[in-house]
Amino acid sequence: MAQCVQSVQEFIQDSFVPLVAALCSEEAERLTRRNNLSFAELVRPFCRLTSEVHMRDPNNQLHIIKNLKIAVNNIITHPPQPGAIRKLLHDVVSVSQPAEGLVANVITAGDYDLNISATTPWFESYRECFLQSMPASDHEFLNHYVACMLVVSSSEPDPVEQFLKLSQEQHRIQHSSEYSYPKWFIPNTLKYYVLLHDVSTGEEQRADSIYEEMKQRYGTQGCYLLKINSRVSNRGADEQIPDPWSQYLQKNTIQNQDSYEDYTVVSNKNTDHLMSDGIDNEIKDGLSNNFKTHPLQLDHPSGSLDSTDYMKASTSLQDSKKSNSGTPHGACLTLTDHDRIRQFIQEFTFRGLLPHIEKTIRQLNDQLISRKGLSRSLFSATKKWFSGSKVPEKSINELKNTSGLLYPPEAPELQIRKMADLCFLVQHYELAYSCYHTAKKDFLNDQAMLYAAGALEMAAVSAFLQPGAPRPYPAHYMETAIQTYRDICKNMVLAERCVLLSAEILKSQSKYSEAAALLIRLTSEDSDLRSALLLEQAAHCFINMKSPMVRKFAFHMILAGHRFSKAGQKKHALRCYCQAMQVYKGKGWSLAEDHINFTIGRQSFTLRQLDNAVSAFRHILINDSKQPPAQQGAFLREYLYVYKNATQLSPDGPLPQLPLPYINSSATRVFFGHDRRPAEGEKQAATHVSLDQEYDSESSQQWKELEEQVVSVINKGTVPPNFQPTQFCLNRYSDNSKFPLAVIEEPITVEVSFRNPLKVPLLLTDLSLLWKFQPKDFSAKRDGETKEQGTCDEDMVGTEAIAEFLINSEETKVARLKLFPHQTGELHILGVVYNLGSVQGAVSLDGIEPSVGLQTGKFVSNGLSVRGRQDLEIQGPRLNNTKEEKTSIKYGPDRRLDPIITEEMPLLEVFFINFPTGLLCGEIRKAYVEFVNVSKCPLTALKVVSKHPEFFTFGGNTAVLTPLSPSASENCSAYKTVVTDPTSVRTALLSSASSADFGVGMGGSHEVIQVPLPDAVLLPGASVQLPMWLRGPDEEGVHEINFLFYYEGIKKHSKMCHRVLRHTAVICTSRSLHIRATVCRSNALGDEEGRGDNMLLFVDVENINTSETGVKEFHIVQVSSNSKHWKLQKSVNICGDKDAKLASRERAKLCFKAVRCKNSEENYTFADIVFGNEQIISSASPCADFFFQSLSSEFKRTHVQSHTHASQRAVKQLFDETVRLIQRCSEVDLNIVVLWKAYVVEDSKQLILEGQHHVALNTVGKEAFSFPQKQ
Repeated sequence: MAQCVQSVQEFIQDSFVPLVAALCSEEAERLTRRNNLSFAELVRPFCRLTSEVHMRDPNNQLHIIKNLKIAVNNIITHPPQPGAIRKLLHDVVSVSQPAEGLVANVITAGDYDLNISATTPWFESYRECFLQSMPASDHEFLNHYVACMLVVSSSEPDPVEQFLKLSQEQHRIQHSSEYSYPKWFIPNTLKYYVLLHDVSTGEEQRADSIYEEMKQRYGTQGCYLLKINSRVSNRGADEQIPDPWSQYLQKNTIQNQDSYEDYTVVSNKNTDHLMSDGIDNEIKDGLSNNFKTHPLQLDHPSGSLDSTDYMKASTSLQDSKKSNSGTPHGACLTLTDHDRIRQFIQEFTFRGLLPHIEKTIRQLNDQLISRKGLSRSLFSATKKWFSGSKVPEKSINELKNTSGLLYPPEAPELQIRKMADLCFLVQHYELAYSCYHTAKKDFLNDQAMLYAAGALEMAAVSAFLQPGAPRPYPAHYMETAIQTYRDICKNMVLAERCVLLSAEILKSQSKYSEAAALLIRLTSEDSDLRSALLLEQAAHCFINMKSPMVRKFAFHMILAGHRFSKAGQKKHALRCYCQAMQVYKGKGWSLAEDHINFTIGRQSFTLRQLDNAVSAFRHILINDSKQPPAQQGAFLREYLYVYKNATQLSPDGPLPQLPLPYINSSATRVFFGHDRRPAEGEKQAATHVSLDQEYDSESSQQWKELEEQVVSVINKGTVPPNFQPTQFCLNRYSDNSKFPLAVIEEPITVEVSFRNPLKVPLLLTDLSLLWKFQPKDFSAKRDGETKEQGTCDEDMVGTEAIAEFLINSEETKVARLKLFPHQTGELHILGVVYNLGSVQGAVSLDGIEPSVGLQTGKFVSNGLSVRGRQDLEIQGPRLNNTKEEKTSIKYGPDRRLDPIITEEMPLLEVFFINFPTGLLCGEIRKAYVEFVNVSKCPLTALKVVSKHPEFFTFGGNTAVLTPLSPSASENCSAYKTVVTDPTSVRTALLSSASSADFGVGMGGSHEVIQVPLPDAVLLPGASVQLPMWLRGPDEEGVHEINFLFYYEGIKKHSKMCHRVLRHTAVICTSRSLHIRATVCRSNALGDEEGRGDNMLLFVDVENINTSETGVKEFHIVQVSSNSKHWKLQKSVNICGDKDAKLASRERAKLCFKAVRCKNSEENYTFADIVFGNEQIISSASPCADFFFQSLSSEFKRTHVQSHTHASQRAVKQLFDETVRLIQRCSEVDLNIVVLWKAYVVEDSKQLILEGQHHVALNTVGKEAFSFPQKQ
């Protein structure tokens, strides 16, 4: 059980106190009413004695009474209605709630840390009110009046005569058959005469004279002069007088009744008036057998309170409490008056009440001795009664139901019980125990079970309260009494009293398990309020054990909450469920959690605690629910209904957070720019970047390196320190440490990943992004600071909304939401906002999944939807650089949702026309590239960078070097060709060209290529088509070739200096030819110029193509040389006038004469030896372009190799000059280009493909190969 303010001894002593009736004249009542109090209320705060009291027992032994309390009540001649008692108890519990701000106890049990209220004041209030409202019955005398105060005012014309009238009235009430209520202890009731004197208005001399007359008539011990109302009414309001009455008047209203005369008038008008001690006057013998159900049950079938009266009475205590708290009590009383009242109670108790009780005990003892024929007093004979052989107590199951047995008032058994009750009231527990034990035997012998149960109950309590604890607490007495009351007598009121007393005693002995079992045993269906309170106390027993039983505590709290709910105690029900939730939360008991949260939500909604209700239903939905779809749908509808009511209270407030659907914030992706335009006919758009592409860290690094390379070239070999690589798509893997840049008027697409955890579909409507924007003008700078503009306007950022977005059961689905910034500034994307609703008919029937029919068309909502938001909270990467970061948990920033909107920039789109997907190794193919400026500002400085510059070319820098379109050529060749004279066959045709003419080595990097735009500018809306020659890579297989197009705007901006466009070409290459070449000196050949510098060049060409590619045969159409020092002169072996034809796996051997050029020039000398009737100009595009690109690639490869042999070169530098001269003589710089045609059969059509291979000869006598070497 929970902790109580009182100790168990104080609780029991205050539960059974001597009752004193008060009968006042009208004038006396008027005097007390000046203080807004009746006479009984006036003296109530002073009814506890502060000093010890002494009295003698029948054996003349001195007995000490400590902390004695008496109860003074107005006489009520009619018992209150059972419905009124039930209503009173209901209100007492209802108004007693945990104090706000009260710090709960933290109980640690295993893995649980529970915040539990240590006290339960509502239970204590209920218990006190219940015991005070116990009816007076004939089987016990604890609730019978021992004395009666007769109160008369000194201002009466004849106070003595008024005393006589009151005395006669009291006698009539007690002894007339007209009144059966209240009950009186003995026929000769003590009458105490009180003269009430108003000091402020009355004559003190007259009051003293009347009091002297009273003392002569009634004796000094039978009367008292009480002076009150000493306070002057016109005193200052600042004088503070304590109000000890409020704490008593607010507890209950049963004892706060007017006198019986007032009641007789009121009772004719309303029989449901709230009254004090007792119940129906029909009850003669202890009320029990006349009640079929518990008299405190709320839904009593007798209907003593109809629904209207019940609603009127529902605020009786609250109204009483408000009126009491707002009305001052004792306004005419001073502290001296307080002391006078306290002294009056002490005088009454010392001189009147206790001597009367002592005398009565002696008289009862003497009567019992004479009737029993005993020679000694009852107190002295105790040993004799208990020393003999005991009569075995019969089992309760063997006794007959004779609880209706009545004893006459003068029966010795009742006299013993009366004596026992008197001894108990004055704390003489040893004598009381002896009398109860004797009476118990007599009652059991007579099988008077109601009387026997009462004697057992009080015997057990008396044994516990005996000083020094001479005997252990007889718990079995209480168990027998409870079983008798409940099962035989059918009296749940008395059974409940037994349980309340015994449980408190067991708790004081730390027998929590026994106390819990006792409390649980009395729960039943007849009273929900009683069951709820007892179950709650049982739960506290489980948690207060030496080894706390946490789960039993939670389970019984749930049961208590359920019964509180049935009893209409919504606040207490909610509190019980919340305390139990601490145990069930997070333990994997999802069904239990759902039930508790659902009940908390319902109760909170009923109490208009809408925020708590929303929170509870939210937990149901976000929990990993094991509920069936129908139940989940019901939970969702409840949540939407409660949420809608909550938002209606503050329609202008901020949008609250919605729990569904789940959002995987870390999976959020942000894309800057327009969607990729699809292919149009033969046009193929640049692949660029899109949200449909998966993130590849290796590819991302390659793009970054390409951008750094071109930026380095633009900035003369250095990368600016503030360089920020362009990132089009930001995700969890990208570098999000810097604020991304977006361009005004270009869309920002945010991809949000939603997951529906429920088994029912969710319908999101009007789904859009939630953002915050700070406009800034980056172009207008003053003193290096950016100029900030005014407040944000909705027109500054356009928001695209998705009208309907359906997420099926347990589905993960992404939504792509767009923003359109119309002004520069800082944009912060906060989250998403949407209407959450469920789909009508979402629950499957007869095994048919409803979501099947929800895939297309408009979705039908059930009409219940709420608007809310969810924030996108992204945690950055964990930092792990410094020692501090490694030893702690710190996260870096993630700024992907905080883009900076920059000024307008050009926007390029690139389309490829006739771009191939498959090539032969070395094949030359002509395609076209279309550049389109789709922005409103001009574009310039267009460049392209690639790791494979040998794959493509845009032609030479002059129109002379670039051939016309294919239609101008007779055979649609990709080369620039001329028809040759038949006499020129076998003889070299010479030309020359410079590498600068073809843009090789631009800015120190052959990988960065300038795109030859007309006038180097592309105007807004303009487009241009340029030819692009492609050469198949020398290696067989699938190649991914990245193009990065770089461009700038005419106007330079501080935030964004350039833009890039990405394209990835996928080319599949097949094997074609393999070429080996060697050169040797020869003096045998004729030297026309007599210089003696002749060489023989041997070229071995092999067709390594396989037949599955459809290539029929290769023709060698031309062999060209390119060198600054050597040139081919003629072919030595003649293969006739026809081309050299090679079928699969065939080889051809060619021999050529090479001579030294006349002058060593910077330009390259091109010598073409043609095997047909058409010469390919090898010094023009694209032949020369790919030749120079191959030179650069070869130089790059040899440059890398030279670094690995740096130490060897250092040793070689020490060689003799003669050796170095010999080495120089063997060096040669001659490059061979073999041009060919391939005849391919494809779809029954013959195609002619062109291509070229390169061989670089560096050393005389050393064989060289085309790349790659044949395996």
